[in-house]
Amino acid sequence: MKKLVGVVLCLLPALMFAQSPFDGTWKTDMAKSKFDPKPYVFSVNKGMYDCESCAPKISNVKADGQDQAVSGQTFDTIAVKVVSPNEIEVITKKGGKPASDATRTVSADDKMLTIAGTNYPADGSKPFKSEAKFTRVAAGPAGSNKTSGSWRVQHVSEDTAGVTSTWKVAGDAVSMSTPTGESWQAKMGGGESPVKGIYANETVSVKKLGPREMEVSYMRDGKPYIIDKLTVAADGKKMTTVSENKWTGRTSTFTDEKQ
Repeated sequence: MKKLVGVVLCLLPALMFAQSPFDGTWKTDMAKSKFDPKPYVFSVNKGMYDCESCAPKISNVKADGQDQAVSGQTFDTIAVKVVSPNEIEVITKKGGKPASDATRTVSADDKMLTIAGTNYPADGSKPFKSEAKFTRVAAGPAGSNKTSGSWRVQHVSEDTAGVTSTWKVAGDAVSMSTPTGESWQAKMGGGESPVKGIYANETVSVKKLGPREMEVSYMRDGKPYIIDKLTVAADGKKMTTVSENKWTGRTSTFTDEKQ
């Protein structure tokens, strides 16, 4: 009996690690997620592109389809091309390589904006597509492209790679990785650790909040950026993330399902 107890005690740490509620691969269900209602504001007017909602703001970029230098973004150039009175193309690059390309199209009734694009991961992983639909809150300046104005996001969809993440907790060690090349490893309650495989200069720190809760805080360029509070349901099948973006003042709630 004592030998059996000894074997069980020896195995206990491994059993505890294996039973972490965060362990496994998760997929975000965008249909069940809730996005911050704060509108996004941008415009193409008099040949210039402005993004009021970008962090930091993008102002006075020529909408001539040519690469224009910008600073403070995850990309270093942006090219905005007017396709028609109700459509534009936006291409971003980092170090001369594509970071994203997208078309922004307004519906015939002027009430819906669709942004459909392709994202190119920093580590060279396979590109993945995304689409977001917005409803109009306010019109843009008189005479501006129809994509201009204030828009409230209604629905977002992405290829599986863009909404999938794998988590592992072993003692106080936490790791996260995605099919798009993003990854990090951090110590629970420890200092900042680098986020790899992305265009931005980011670090991450992790804090335990409870048996099924933890806080993941991201710093970008040395400044507080996003604070995620993750909670796994008692049945272990759902994970809820309340994500607060300090730069944009938006808080959204994402629902993940274990795969």
